[in-house]
Amino acid sequence: MRIHTALLAGVAAAGLIFAATPSAATDPALSAAVRADYDANLGALFDHFHRNPELSGQEVKTAARMAKELRDLGYRVTENVGGTGVVAVFENGPGTTVMVRADMDGLPLEERSGAPNPSRARQVDRDGVEQFVMHACGHDTHITGLIGTARQMMARKANWSGTLVLIAQPAEERVEGARAMIADGLFTRFPKPEYVIGYHVASSLPAGTIWVPPSVAYSSADSVDIKVRGVGGHGASPHTTVDPVTVASYIITNLQTLRSREVDPLQGAVVTVGSIHGGTKHNIIPEEVNLQLTVRSDSYEVRDTLLDGIDRIARNTALALNVPEDKLPVVVRSPTESTPPAVNHTETALRLQSVIAGQLGQERVLDISRQGMGAEDFAFYAAPEHGIKAVIFAVGGLPEDLKDTPPPHHSPLFRIDPRASVIAGVEATVAAAEDLFKTGAQAPAQ
Repeated sequence: MRIHTALLAGVAAAGLIFAATPSAATDPALSAAVRADYDANLGALFDHFHRNPELSGQEVKTAARMAKELRDLGYRVTENVGGTGVVAVFENGPGTTVMVRADMDGLPLEERSGAPNPSRARQVDRDGVEQFVMHACGHDTHITGLIGTARQMMARKANWSGTLVLIAQPAEERVEGARAMIADGLFTRFPKPEYVIGYHVASSLPAGTIWVPPSVAYSSADSVDIKVRGVGGHGASPHTTVDPVTVASYIITNLQTLRSREVDPLQGAVVTVGSIHGGTKHNIIPEEVNLQLTVRSDSYEVRDTLLDGIDRIARNTALALNVPEDKLPVVVRSPTESTPPAVNHTETALRLQSVIAGQLGQERVLDISRQGMGAEDFAFYAAPEHGIKAVIFAVGGLPEDLKDTPPPHHSPLFRIDPRASVIAGVEATVAAAEDLFKTGAQAPAQ
């Protein structure tokens, strides 16, 4: 997730960056316990995960370590769910079911963050290419936080009643892990939750702050390929050809009318052509040009408008430019690099915003607007067909020494403050989960 750096000026003006005096916690014992656990256990665990990242769908060692940690805490653990996914269950008497999710994959980057514990890990990717691997999106803080949450929820089991499900999810960076776990029976083989919660660290929000989006947390994202075909020939005789370079150019231009003329201007929508490949030489009109697109939206309806519009515009632009019927563009939507928008359940989001503010202090819960249209496959848990109240929130991780130059996610320079972000994430998650267990609560098991 990326929060625009301009937001920091407003946050700083409110006195919220690095200088605010924390309010007294609703439960000071929780705060003390999480800090003690970080110093005794979680700090070393984070260091291990940070030094040993693994690529999407290949998180074998990470998953094994997560499974061991959760079993050692007393959870019933199932491995290899949806690939390398891990599911841990603890039934603590009657009541609702709450699921807490953390993603665990790294990215193919060589770390240059300046951190004292840089990753030097290498791994062969799905294409057989050996890559450096780095936790350049903070998933190491997420899985460390999941273990911290697991420990506190077990230690505090007298405070709540119900069923807790914890999941370590693979392949978020390819937006396929959540879908794979659901397809492998996450909501049928295991207790189906009434609530799913999770968080994502944000490298441009002050370390230890929290932001709970009341509605749209992340945009949809769809990768689309368009193969634009024509009739090749000599560049000096274009009249004897059907030039796919020209056709591709018009398609690119016409695609922008989807945003400007077919979508409500107050709705989020992006169609970006990120790659154009075609041709081999100055004076040859090629037979084919290939386009790669990313498509973003904030609603299911706008998503359909954009995707259907791409099909229509590609075909009809080609027809208008005299492309033969048997050479019309081929539009392919990726079956895996695709996720709907992640829309938080508003009532639950506002409830958790209040609970977290009570525990961490109101000054640490930010009131900001979403910037940019990043995507997250947490969206699959929040999909309407599941009928689950889902909320994902952000935990600030920006170190004080980088506050003037926040490092972007998915960059070799990515670095966060692990102690502040893990502690805030665990404390917020435990407070949120315990509050959700009050829904239809009965006396906790003794």
